[in-house]
Amino acid sequence: MNKATSDVIAVYVYQQGIEQAKYSYSTAVGLFNTAVNIILLLVVNRIASKASDVEFV
Repeated sequence: MNKATSDVIAVYVYQQGIEQAKYSYSTAVGLFNTAVNIILLLVVNRIASKASDVEFV
């Protein structure tokens, strides 16, 4: 009933790749998701390190 609003990217990639056999499309979506996650991780890590004034090894 609420599948359209509660679907997450991982489930969408699974449905496209496994259930509908769109392997190249699901790979592209998964790769884009990974790239966005890495960029967000690096940005938040930099913000956190500047805000805390603590050096990490």
